Amino acid sequence: MAIGKLELPLIDISGYIAPKSPEDKQRVIEQVSQAARRFGFFQIKGHGIPLSLQQDLVKCMSNVFNLPYEEKMKMSFLENPCRRGYEASGMSHREGDALPDAKECFFVGRDDPEVELAGIFGPNIWPPLPESSFRDPVSKHYDLTSNLGKTLWSILLEGLSQPPETVEKFSKRPIVPMKMIRYPPAAKVQKGQYGIGAHTDFGGVTILFQQPGKDGLEVWVDEQQAWIDVPALEDVYVINCGDMVQRWSGGVYKSAKHRVINKVENGERMSCATFWHGDVRATNPLNPLDENKETVESIVEMAALYSPPRMALLYSGQSRLRYWPGLLFQRF
Repeated sequence: MAIGKLELPLIDISGYIAPKSPEDKQRVIEQVSQAARRFGFFQIKGHGIPLSLQQDLVKCMSNVFNLPYEEKMKMSFLENPCRRGYEASGMSHREGDALPDAKECFFVGRDDPEVELAGIFGPNIWPPLPESSFRDPVSKHYDLTSNLGKTLWSILLEGLSQPPETVEKFSKRPIVPMKMIRYPPAAKVQKGQYGIGAHTDFGGVTILFQQPGKDGLEVWVDEQQAWIDVPALEDVYVINCGDMVQRWSGGVYKSAKHRVINKVENGERMSCATFWHGDVRATNPLNPLDENKETVESIVEMAALYSPPRMALLYSGQSRLRYWPGLLFQRF
């Protein structure tokens, strides 16, 4: 159980999005940068995502996850070249955990009919529900969190004294998968089983919506050598930096371990994570010197670097694009 007494910073980023003075913007940059350096995690408000849309998102997740199992399996993400669609409970297993994750998921991403980069951008799978009951609100939330990801990346880069053109270069055609998750009631989870086992996110910036009042997220804090709870607050999103951000910043920003334990004894828990990774072609915008003096050429190189050895062998030449989706979702 979490025993740490610290609380993650809660930062109002409206001063960056719509500043009334240069000081407002700089204050947000400093607060975010400090939190990313100390924890790798922080909470935000003033993000511009309507509360009504967040409430609609919970209904959408309930709608899709409450479909009959047979109907959900027709949308299996394993049958989709871009890994979009449904993932049944028990299909993901963290290394070192005795039991698989107790959760089911539904993935969407950038809906690009042209499929310019096969296996990364492509059509989504949409459930047999009225568009107003799923596709429209989910698409709107995806668009807004995608834009928010770019904003957060900009803030993080400015916290490292990087110019605005660095953000634009890295944001032309970003990889942005979004994962909706339902965790079963705690009473239905086996002893020692996690909703999601301890892990770090391998990529860029993660934007997490938590169903208000349904706690479960825990973050490892090095300075306390303990897990701390991250409460699920209304109209608040949780942000964390992935391994790519830690590596590209030369270790200035942290990528922290986190896990989920559903603490709602007799109720399910919903969350939705948007993973903003930047342009698939982008190279390291910071080019820091690390202890190994290695150069990571792109987000795909980054994925291969942090994947299990058996998967890293697959990432060479054009095969990187072909195998990218499998790694992309395996690591989350």
